[in-house]
Amino acid sequence: MHIVIMGCGRVGSALAQNLEQQGHTVAVVDQDPTAFRRLGSGFGGRRVTGVGFDQDTLREAGIEEAGAFAAVSSGDNSNIIAARVAREMFGVENVAARIYDPRRAEVYQRLGIPTVATVRWTADQMLRRLLPSGAEALWRDPSGAVQLAEVHISPDWVGHRVGRLQDETGARVAFLTRLGEAILPDSQTVLQDGDLVHVTMRTDALEKVEAVCAEGPEEAGR
Repeated sequence: MHIVIMGCGRVGSALAQNLEQQGHTVAVVDQDPTAFRRLGSGFGGRRVTGVGFDQDTLREAGIEEAGAFAAVSSGDNSNIIAARVAREMFGVENVAARIYDPRRAEVYQRLGIPTVATVRWTADQMLRRLLPSGAEALWRDPSGAVQLAEVHISPDWVGHRVGRLQDETGARVAFLTRLGEAILPDSQTVLQDGDLVHVTMRTDALEKVEAVCAEGPEEAGR
């Protein structure tokens, strides 16, 4: 997959190196050409000097063939504008923006842009938004029979109740992360766009749980 990153600070450079190590092609955009020094001499991706929400700059970075875009510059407004351009103008499927002001998170989520707040920042969180796939184990019991994991759910689950997800997967939804905050749902809680779903399940049921989450609810009763 080709991935475009706006911002070559500590976070952007770490993301770029990590993604390239995973076998993806990467382009990094920054207004300051000296920022690219953080990438190191071994980085083989594109270095594009320019404004990250300028369409010509993004085209130079390969946005038209990109499968993911990360806006991780130092400015909230620049990040959200760039993320919206990538999503709305170029149709990039996996887009994420870093924010400094968590009070803006709800606004951004309503625009369909997943966000990662700086105070909760880890590179793993941003990678999870850009490359959603499968279940990410967060805890296992000593026997390895039960685990807590973050699962990637299909957009088809949005609008359905947690109880239905539990019934069809056989897993228990432990908590949701919504707009950067953890909430404890009950069976009537309705899944929303942007929710991160954390479930407890038997390890031997992992394949089934992943499949049901990725495929969406069964056709019957939709």
